[in-house]
Amino acid sequence: MLGTWVNTGAVVAGSAVGLAVGSRLPAGVKTILMQALGLAVLAIGLRMALEAEQVLLATGCLLLGGVTGEYLRIEQRLESLAELLRQRLRATSERFVEGFVTASLLYLTGAMTIVGSIQDGTIGDPSVLLFKALLDGVASVALASSLGVGVLFSALPVLLVQGGITLLAAQLAFLSQPAVLDAINATGGLLILGIGINLLEIGRIRVGNLLPALFYAIVGALLFS
Repeated sequence: MLGTWVNTGAVVAGSAVGLAVGSRLPAGVKTILMQALGLAVLAIGLRMALEAEQVLLATGCLLLGGVTGEYLRIEQRLESLAELLRQRLRATSERFVEGFVTASLLYLTGAMTIVGSIQDGTIGDPSVLLFKALLDGVASVALASSLGVGVLFSALPVLLVQGGITLLAAQLAFLSQPAVLDAINATGGLLILGIGINLLEIGRIRVGNLLPALFYAIVGALLFS
């Protein structure tokens, strides 16, 4: 669990720095920070998607996942959870919900979450999650400075999801198979690309409703590899 605890702490620390600095930054600086982060996220998503071999599988999974997510209303449920948190904490941030949902999706979408958690849980190697913690911590500074305190509370799903995978690592070891990781990378890259588009405000993609695509990618890789 070391990697998950460090990753969670990095999100909290980065968010705290972003919140402290954000109030002192002009609007133009906040905008350019978000644009820079959006471009970086786009680049990461493109690299993940283009390097993978299972692009066609990822495309099909994205279509199936989108339909499933719309019926399940996943993003709307995430937003409701964030709104409940905001009310319980009596937070006044107007972008609490957006910050919580955007950061949670960014930190948990991708193969590093799965690979790092399984390595930490099975052989006690937290190196992947420690590197992810560095990336998430830096992203938290930029996100929190613009989107507010909701980003800080995205540390909770990081702790629960990564911690859960780590504790169940022995049963989930099949997720580290090359074919499965390739499918997750391809699909996760497309999802991260969607997050980048949202950060740049090019459009509004309900990335949360596309999350079932990751499940379909795993199943598809296991069936067709």
